[in-house]
Amino acid sequence: MADRKDIDFTYSLTDRVFRLSLGELADFSGAKYDGDFSLSLEQAQQRKHEYVAEQIGIAPGRRMLDLGCGWGPLLDFARSRGASALGVTLSRAQLAACRRHGLDVRLHDARAVDRDTFGPFDAVASLGAFEHFCSPEEYRAGRQEEIYRELFAHIAGVLPDRGRFYLQTMVFGRNMIPLDEVDIQAPRDSDAWYLALMGRQFPGSWLPLDREQIVRCAQPGFRLVESSNGRLDYIQTITEWGRRTGARSLRKSLLKLRLVPRWLTSRDFRLAFTSGVSANKVCFERELLDHHRLVFEKTS
Repeated sequence: MADRKDIDFTYSLTDRVFRLSLGELADFSGAKYDGDFSLSLEQAQQRKHEYVAEQIGIAPGRRMLDLGCGWGPLLDFARSRGASALGVTLSRAQLAACRRHGLDVRLHDARAVDRDTFGPFDAVASLGAFEHFCSPEEYRAGRQEEIYRELFAHIAGVLPDRGRFYLQTMVFGRNMIPLDEVDIQAPRDSDAWYLALMGRQFPGSWLPLDREQIVRCAQPGFRLVESSNGRLDYIQTITEWGRRTGARSLRKSLLKLRLVPRWLTSRDFRLAFTSGVSANKVCFERELLDHHRLVFEKTS
């Protein structure tokens, strides 16, 4: 799994830039346009939250767990619906930002959440965190499915019978190349180079191989009750993120200046944040990556 240092590299170093660009409760997972790209980013994110609420039951008197809660947008939405919501993250900056807004968030490994630690929940969600739960080293050691099965077992342990788990995650796409071809020294603009760049942006993380692997690992504790593909929606989301993070402001310029020492001393930082391309958008466009929204129900 991506450890706390890896998560801080991806999310904490640029925390304030993200929040200035996307709002204090920055929603850093794919929105839900359903093909209607006339929607604003905010409308599409609201549509996503309403979809999650409908699928897993976010309502007054219910208790929800958000695994890898980011800056807390789903927690805030659940609160607005009268639900009780708790989130876990490994990013110290995200933890601090969530708590400033009165959200109940803990610095905790999402893979280790259990009933003894946090009690029972009526529903569980995870939007964009599943991608960090297996590391490249764990994949090479043949542990990926073991890790996913253990995670689903933990989730089942905090849910009642027929309790639901909403999972939104990237996976490798139909055009994914062999792992040993991924190389940052490959020709720029090649599939191998873009995938290697993704690895620099999200260190310690390895994606699920495909949707079927996730569904298989969820059994026998869960059955899949709803599934939809969000690849095109994610491309649009990333396009909107790029416009907003690229928009100039004095405050963002000053924040970026503070990162110059890191830029000078870390090649990985330069590659991850100043390569001049959106590696994940290109990987989605080339179908090296795919994206799924999955709703699971706990079996009795």
